Amino acid sequence: MTDPKDRPRRPAAFRLDDAEIVTGGADTASRGDGRGTRVILESDDDAAVPAAPLPRKKRFRWGRLFWGTLSALVAMAIGLSLDALIRDLFARNDWLGWAGLALVGLLTVSALAILGRELAGIFRLERIDQLRVDAAAAVATDDAKSARTVVEGLVALYRDRPETARGRADVAVHLGEIIDGRDLLVLAESDLLLPLDRTARRLVADAAKKVSVVTAVSPRAVIDLLFVAVAVMGLIRKLADLYGGRPGLIGFIGLMRHVIAHLAVTGGMAATDSLLHDVVGHGIAARLSSRLGEGVINGLLTARVGLAAIDVCRPMPFINAERPGVQDVMRGVFPEAERKT
Repeated sequence: MTDPKDRPRRPAAFRLDDAEIVTGGADTASRGDGRGTRVILESDDDAAVPAAPLPRKKRFRWGRLFWGTLSALVAMAIGLSLDALIRDLFARNDWLGWAGLALVGLLTVSALAILGRELAGIFRLERIDQLRVDAAAAVATDDAKSARTVVEGLVALYRDRPETARGRADVAVHLGEIIDGRDLLVLAESDLLLPLDRTARRLVADAAKKVSVVTAVSPRAVIDLLFVAVAVMGLIRKLADLYGGRPGLIGFIGLMRHVIAHLAVTGGMAATDSLLHDVVGHGIAARLSSRLGEGVINGLLTARVGLAAIDVCRPMPFINAERPGVQDVMRGVFPEAERKT
């Protein structure tokens, strides 16, 4: 006869808060006195989400204090010099004094406009950085409320961009229908950022190809260095404008520092070295002249800087979209080589 203990148990309804219910992992099946109902909870290790990134610590910066006080002293010195100049002009002739005063007024207005533009650019870059940090935290915790705040910030960031009108409309339709935070961010990434990502990849590929060609035919290393520097700065500027940063001069300098720091942290030459090994492995390097090889190396480095700039300028980390790599960007630079291999 079949042992009653080996018979499959008939389906039954019960409450988890019942006193006779024993809950736990798979190891609880071998424990207990056999009375009551044992419920074995499945492990959810595969669905575990990473911890939210730690916020950056804010600390006092002596360098910022130094440059701030120096700028204030220079501004005071300029003000005193202008005051002395206006007094001298009035002493010579009234109309010279009034003309100088009008020029000083125009100078002040233009300086305030430039300062306002610089501050606005800095605030935009900080806003994008904060959106990226909040998006990473929302993905890690799958927090719907935080994700909705990030999506609303993205929509507000691209409100004046006509090319994002359709994406903003699609996000607005589904904003109240999706309850999972990660899914909501994936939707926003697909509708708002993927078109910008395609443009950014094309910009990086074009810059890398231009650098490769120009540095391969230029006669002087100094010309190569200057052209690469100008091309890299122009590429970072274009990527920042594409993703909504639009920094001024001071903001652009800070953005350059951020890109270089990101490049150093992520290992700037890692992806480039792997691509170089692929190129050498296919025997392409043996058919390249030394100048053409230098142009290719410069193009690879330009592409790597461009990809780091995408990570810094993008207001959201890559969630479901595939992050472009150096090989993806540089495919167009070696079309003939790719067909041969």
